[in-house]
Amino acid sequence: MHYRLSRKRHKITFVLVIACTLFTCIDPYTPELKSFESLLVVDALVTDEDKSNYVILTRTIETTDDDPPRVTGATVVISDDLGNSTLLVEKSPGEYRTDSLAFRGAAGRTYTLSIETGSGEKYLSDPSLMYPVADIDSIYISKDHLMSEETGEMIPGVSVYIDTRDESTGNYYRWSYEEWWKFQIPEPKMFNYINDSTIVPVAELKQVCWANKKSDAIDIENTLQVNTDRFIKKPVLFISSEETNRLMIQYYVEIRQLSLSKEEYRFWDLMLQLNESGGDIFDKQPFQIFSNIHNVTNPDEQIIGYFQVSAAKLIHKYITYNEIASFDLPMYVYTCDRIEKGEIDYPPAGMGKGYTFNDINENFLNSGYTFIKPVYTDNGELYRLVFVRPFCAECTVSGTMTKPSFWVDIE
Repeated sequence: MHYRLSRKRHKITFVLVIACTLFTCIDPYTPELKSFESLLVVDALVTDEDKSNYVILTRTIETTDDDPPRVTGATVVISDDLGNSTLLVEKSPGEYRTDSLAFRGAAGRTYTLSIETGSGEKYLSDPSLMYPVADIDSIYISKDHLMSEETGEMIPGVSVYIDTRDESTGNYYRWSYEEWWKFQIPEPKMFNYINDSTIVPVAELKQVCWANKKSDAIDIENTLQVNTDRFIKKPVLFISSEETNRLMIQYYVEIRQLSLSKEEYRFWDLMLQLNESGGDIFDKQPFQIFSNIHNVTNPDEQIIGYFQVSAAKLIHKYITYNEIASFDLPMYVYTCDRIEKGEIDYPPAGMGKGYTFNDINENFLNSGYTFIKPVYTDNGELYRLVFVRPFCAECTVSGTMTKPSFWVDIE
């Protein structure tokens, strides 16, 4: 399934809820029912990675005004076919995690998830085998174009590809990715305006930051479908060079290749079909949405989510500005709406309202601008105030100044 399908993700809320393990967030679920019933939403994934596994429990809500309520105080256990069991610890409300030093999934093992809520409701997943997964042989980029679904025009940019060979006994795959990028805003806020006689430098210039995003596409394939044991030049993501600041300094992407069971592949395929249809879960569907998690005490209860069990392989790549420059692509340009205004720009009191610097500052702040610096005349008198849009003034509007622990700046 090509990554171009990711642009359709906003069509329905339900798919976002179901696919919460891809996005690490759960959007409010708001079905239009005559009699609303709060349903359990389970976001659970077990892998063979050297990291903590998680189960996140929430409930559906009627309104989008609030975040989905977290299910706290539950007893969550993962067990395997050898009789071993691991009790997950509630690290934050509704988020239960394994100890990475005490538990790690293994290919060839079968895992079962059990949940008992504080109210006594018991849930159990179907046993799920962790299939092995092939290594990713290589990752590389190429200059590319993507057709915009909104305008029909071709968008220039870069595609990220992988090559992988299927040497495992599994035939079903899912891919996700996580990206980080370093960026610099063009009009940093340098001063704070107190009044026309008190304009002081900022304590910290917020000009360079890092941003982070996880993939939000359902990207699945199987070797039975393509009739080969190798994926050559498989596209994982496309980055528009002129619509994002990702490629302006340095970019990093980590691609995750996951094994799937036939049953889980079918689940994701149904979710993809539902997403493509643009319909709603309460429309009449040609198939039934299912989960591998069941209420033991009330079998008729519908559960939202799927207990995922996958072996995983990772590969990463840095992309530098010099690499992108060699492609001769149009680059992203900040739209800062820079404005310089002073008392001189407004009519005097006799001809209308005469603005003071305090009035000017308050007016533009209320209009969604950020003051960044003053402009003085040659004799040192305050002449104008300079304003820009917030995302051009402080990089923390869309990122963090905390450098990722793994990050290496490549000259």
